Amino acid sequence: MADIQGRYEFNPTIITVEDEETTALLRRAEGSNAAMLWAGALFSEKQLHPMALDVANSLASEGVTSLLLKYRKPYELPASIRDTQAAATHLINQRFERIALVGHSFSGAVVISAGTKYDAVVAVAALASQTFGAVTAGHLAPRSLLLIHGTEDTRLSPYCSEQIYSWAKRPKELRFIDGASHGLSEHRSEVSQILTMWLLKNLKTDH
Repeated sequence: MADIQGRYEFNPTIITVEDEETTALLRRAEGSNAAMLWAGALFSEKQLHPMALDVANSLASEGVTSLLLKYRKPYELPASIRDTQAAATHLINQRFERIALVGHSFSGAVVISAGTKYDAVVAVAALASQTFGAVTAGHLAPRSLLLIHGTEDTRLSPYCSEQIYSWAKRPKELRFIDGASHGLSEHRSEVSQILTMWLLKNLKTDH
């Protein structure tokens, strides 16, 4: 996990979900109408997914805003989908016109399920995703779908991403990272770069 306190330009943001609230960290790029929403990236007030931090910093330099979301009830799929949809609504209300959803592992299924609801969501990326909750991949098109999976993942087999890929319609892309485990940490820089470039291609009309 990455420690964010005092090091990066993130602002705490309250997301209203039904009659409750959860938190997120916003890194706003001035003048941006495009945003990445990384579901489940925020673990606590000080700790977040290290790859989410890498990608958010890279996107900021390219004029793309990032929102890193904390779940109210981690690993409860319906609640996490609602959290993600509420965060997407928050971005839409802030006049973001092009949004990409990103999630890792359990959160891969969350963003696939949440991504079908809004026209403003133009792309969904799922890293080392589970299949449970991801069958809605078949309804994501015309949104772009990126699947990334490590070949040495022993927690969720690479077959999971192959299965999701088979459910999805084009445009879709499946990338295997040779030698990477479930966390993809062995190839953090490579995966962050792949994800960043794909996000820019889908979020920025001049890429």
